[in-house]
Amino acid sequence: MICRSTILVATLLALAGAQAAAHEFWIAPERYQVEVGRKLKAHIRVGDMFKGPGNVYLPDNFARFDVVHGGSTVPVKGRLGDLPALQMPAPGEGLVIAVYQSTTSNVHYMEWAKFAKFVNRKGFPDALVRHKERGIRQQEFLEAYRRFAKSLMAVGHGRGSDRDVGLETEFVAEANPYTDDLQGKFPVRLLYQGKPRSGAQIEIFSRSPEGEVGLKRTTTDAHGRASIPVKAGHEYLLDAVLIRPLDGKVEERQAVWETLWAGLTFRVPR
Repeated sequence: MICRSTILVATLLALAGAQAAAHEFWIAPERYQVEVGRKLKAHIRVGDMFKGPGNVYLPDNFARFDVVHGGSTVPVKGRLGDLPALQMPAPGEGLVIAVYQSTTSNVHYMEWAKFAKFVNRKGFPDALVRHKERGIRQQEFLEAYRRFAKSLMAVGHGRGSDRDVGLETEFVAEANPYTDDLQGKFPVRLLYQGKPRSGAQIEIFSRSPEGEVGLKRTTTDAHGRASIPVKAGHEYLLDAVLIRPLDGKVEERQAVWETLWAGLTFRVPR
């Protein structure tokens, strides 16, 4: 018989490879709407185009893992290796916000082209010029990254509203997808250090009821707001990245860039 620890080690090794090659990070509930008295279950996923494996419950990987409901914040407690990582009774009826903040990890760039592809896709082409101006070599340098993910789930009637939960960067929904008449538009605000982040690129990943995944992009206005086009029955992942320089030394294997990833998932009911 294969023991739990053997399965956990194999899972962690597989996920380590996925982390190195993947991009987006998100909280993926098994059900976005649950009845009162049922458990909340959600995977912590990493991947590309809204597809990717789930991370097991591993405290070394997160600095914060909470469920926010009304005025209360409840830490997610699980067993090492739990999959899905979030498995807990719903804290009460209404809108529930799952919150995850990762610890710091590094990406080792061996090729300039890989870094260029990344910053161009995420809306920071000027990082290439800034990299050269800083006199940093174009091979074998490190980027540190942290992830800040939220997910909106409805328990029972699902009433309530999203709010700033104190992440360094985060999306704050300005409507409730489960109770409000969205009329095809979902308003959000993007924050950085508690203040609106203007001119930021948002990638909008959508998954249809048939499983088809699409990608669109938009940009926040002067107040950090954006209007996201949505359709009934679709699941959404919003992703916004911020890249900032670090005073690391390449020869000492220190990171010279840091990226902060904000993510938000929700589903629009049929």
